[in-house]
Amino acid sequence: MNAGEESKVAQLIFESTNHWYESHGHGRIFQGKPSDCSVFTEVYEDLDPGCCLVAIPDDDPDRIIGSCFYHSRETHISLGIMNADPTSGHKGVAKALLQTIVIIAEKENLPLRLVSSVFNLDSFSLYTRQGFAPYSIFQDMTITVPANGLAVESLPGITVRRATRDDPERIDALERAIWETSRIKDWQYFAENRRGVWSLTVAENVGGELVGALASVNHPGSELLGPGIAVDDKVAKILIQTELNQHRCGSPVFLVPSSQTELVAAMYKLSARNCELHVAQCLGTPPKINGVVMPTFMPETG
Repeated sequence: MNAGEESKVAQLIFESTNHWYESHGHGRIFQGKPSDCSVFTEVYEDLDPGCCLVAIPDDDPDRIIGSCFYHSRETHISLGIMNADPTSGHKGVAKALLQTIVIIAEKENLPLRLVSSVFNLDSFSLYTRQGFAPYSIFQDMTITVPANGLAVESLPGITVRRATRDDPERIDALERAIWETSRIKDWQYFAENRRGVWSLTVAENVGGELVGALASVNHPGSELLGPGIAVDDKVAKILIQTELNQHRCGSPVFLVPSSQTELVAAMYKLSARNCELHVAQCLGTPPKINGVVMPTFMPETG
């Protein structure tokens, strides 16, 4: 993506994503206007400048018919949101973008990860044909947060607080222990919150040891909880409750591992409902998970 093409990519994300969901009997994902999707180009360029690939037809060089972001981290490369213009008639755009990023991952000798919708079997097939294998299933859940917020239950021996700029290194160490993942600059970005749309909560035990962290973004183009990590479902629950209160009068979406049945049950008790399913996939050796991992779509760096 060249400078000056950000608005075209944002419009492509808005239109192609909504087109897929609406044409398959689902509601629109983006309710506002195309410019709301500028959050993707803004945040991803903040984190990884120059890491958005675009596809352009030879006969119309001013038109963008495909886009995909990727994020290189210490332990892996993450594939971000991918879009192809459904009206262009150019088949194979998504495949070409994916294969280009696979080559980048191979050169860096790192596994390539992504989280994709189970609803979209074409997308699922695109990745599995390339050799990706699923390793975890997540339930997309949503809650409408009342104006006065939700009650946050106390957990004996655990303190929950807002993160500071001193926390990212500790979060990174915990994330490495929980699922062999490092992305410290993401946690630094959330803690700094230069764009004013991020929140970051951490949990500590009585010894001051970090046992969990959860970020969230509140923007017209993305209202999500995550990424997050926790040593167990009880810590994850209070982190979710705390971050939900950063979205009062909103209906944020968050991803909960289906294997964490007690956490899922706790979310149902909060009146959360399922709105989609996503699967984490990896090309290469997948991470071993020893705790709770909560991915997100902003930014998709896990």
